Amino acid sequence: MPINIVVTDNYGEMSKFAASKVAHLVDKKTKAVLGLPTGSTPLGMYQELIKMHKQGLISFRDVITFNLDEYVGINPDNQNSYHRYMYENFFNHIDIDPDNIHILDGNAPDLEQECRDYEEKITRSGGIDLVILGLGRNGHIAFNEPGPFFSPVTHKVSLEQSTIEANARFFQSISQVPKYALTMGIGTIMRSRSIMLLASGDEKKRAVKESVEGPVTPHVPASVLQLHPEVTFVLDKDAASLLDKSRMRSCQKDKVSLLYGGKNK
Repeated sequence: MPINIVVTDNYGEMSKFAASKVAHLVDKKTKAVLGLPTGSTPLGMYQELIKMHKQGLISFRDVITFNLDEYVGINPDNQNSYHRYMYENFFNHIDIDPDNIHILDGNAPDLEQECRDYEEKITRSGGIDLVILGLGRNGHIAFNEPGPFFSPVTHKVSLEQSTIEANARFFQSISQVPKYALTMGIGTIMRSRSIMLLASGDEKKRAVKESVEGPVTPHVPASVLQLHPEVTFVLDKDAASLLDKSRMRSCQKDKVSLLYGGKNK
């Protein structure tokens, strides 16, 4: 099935639309299972979800989460760990049960076992209902870098130099950026019942075009999403600027029914 493309006017509208999709799922399904991203792109979505929660429009009491990835060799309390990112930017501000939060441990004594255990936890939860993805400039999703094949399961990965350089803005120097990470595999992501990818900004437009309109190839990991039956790309105008215009639609058609999980004013 073709990828569903939603184009918004700007980053703020993209974030609101993404939050509305998450809220809609959480509102309609008890114990919804979410796959959650980090980085700068989803920050606006998290802020909108927190706002909805504080307004009493949505509860995360029964939601189960699995984060996409984590650096290897960084303590959870390190300011650049994804564990700390999630608590400071989302979990500390909502009513989620801490026992329902799952984040890979990049300091586990046996990283391969950590990855196997993560897969088992996802399976025991009943699988992921919605996984939310960002998009790397090289087309990576989670920390699945371009390579010769699509990775089937959660695993340890060596980060490409372009990814290290892109993430260096969060560190004092590029030398401090970890070279390895643990990540959900492409197969893990593709087993999710639905997928939503967020991309914003002119620097993502080439990766968006290759992912949506190019061939399915592990050299552009996000291109595999063309094969998923339920996937939506939520883009701002800059990120969508190279796409065939006939594929696009405005988010305005869906906003009324989806905003605040159907509880919009």
